[in-house]
Amino acid sequence: MDLDFTPEEEQFRLRARAWLAAHVPRAPLPSLETEEGFAAHRAWEGTLAADRWSVVSWPEEFGGQGADLVKWLLFEEEYYAAGAPGRVSQNGISLLAPTLFDHGTPEQRARVLPPMARGEVVWAQAWSEPEAGSDLASLRSTARRAPGGWRLSGQKTWSSRAAFADRAFGLFRSDPRAERPHHGLAYVMFPLDAPGVTIRPIGRLDGRPAFAEVFLDDVFVPDDDVIGAPGDGWRIAMSTTGDERGLALRSPGRFLATADRLVRLWHAHGDPSDTALRDRVADAVIGARAYQLFTWANASRSAAGEKLGAESSLNKVFWSEYDIAVHEAALDLLGADGELTDDGERLPPRPPDASSPDPTSPDRTSPDPTSPDPAPTDPAPWTEGYVFSLAGPIYAGTNEIQRDIIAERLLGLPKGRR
Repeated sequence: MDLDFTPEEEQFRLRARAWLAAHVPRAPLPSLETEEGFAAHRAWEGTLAADRWSVVSWPEEFGGQGADLVKWLLFEEEYYAAGAPGRVSQNGISLLAPTLFDHGTPEQRARVLPPMARGEVVWAQAWSEPEAGSDLASLRSTARRAPGGWRLSGQKTWSSRAAFADRAFGLFRSDPRAERPHHGLAYVMFPLDAPGVTIRPIGRLDGRPAFAEVFLDDVFVPDDDVIGAPGDGWRIAMSTTGDERGLALRSPGRFLATADRLVRLWHAHGDPSDTALRDRVADAVIGARAYQLFTWANASRSAAGEKLGAESSLNKVFWSEYDIAVHEAALDLLGADGELTDDGERLPPRPPDASSPDPTSPDRTSPDPTSPDPAPTDPAPWTEGYVFSLAGPIYAGTNEIQRDIIAERLLGLPKGRR
């Protein structure tokens, strides 16, 4: 693995940094789990797309810059270091788009990808069902053949973004006579405002509708909205879940920025005598750096033509448990204020001590002190981040399932009891 970047890559990083410095909103946007926040984040996607920063790794014909994996990682590091808003189009960009690049038709790519890149069409993920989460193959929602297309019926649950999104993608049982549950499935895109679709938001711990149930009652979709061959949906879905568990959904830039905020929170509110909490802050920084190096190693292997396969499960277990640990450390630093403070309230920071980092340092592992990055002493982002992190070991395939995959496919251990 070579961590020395080329002059072209360094120029790309500087260009991204300059653009973000000029365009990132000066104040944090409202939570994207609200109608107001969702609209604000959709508009931000349009701003990114206007200068081809929303999908830097996509080909230019679809709105990207044709950047390779190394440049994408550099962009992600700059994006989070700048304190830029969360990506409301993440489900589409990180999950559906790679699936379309690998398995979609030219017509589907031309029709779906440009409006996705511009934030004009925001996609929800509709995988799980009431009795089909980690055991996705047991799903019961159906796709029934109809003239010119298919009719969808059933129920999806825990559908990310569905409360406010425009369209969704998911698996449906197209051949109920298939001998095995993994067979006879169709990978289908469908509109969330079509006749027969009912959306029921699911409140998170904080009451915001981060998820929704989707009920489908004889919803028609044309053949053009089926990705790949009907009956081949499971194989296609497995490529999507690999992206979900791997680095596409959780780039290291996100955790590097979070660890840096935690360090600044420690300098503002940490008790020097609390060495146990101090060590947890240090562990958070070490973990972020370890994940960064692991990701760069995987990027090097991918650039050399290697397929990572089941190793994406390593990523998923690591980032989901890391996310909880770093937010728990932050809430322990904040004390009772971290539990009771509403959005917008601020804690007065302690005077900086001699060990505090120089805010004028050019080291870009730290966010620009003039950026709109949330103040590290602001409890609201930490509280919201903690609530979200609790779902990490569950979505994208539970960590229990991921550990089975690691044990059986990577380590060659015997199958566990199920």
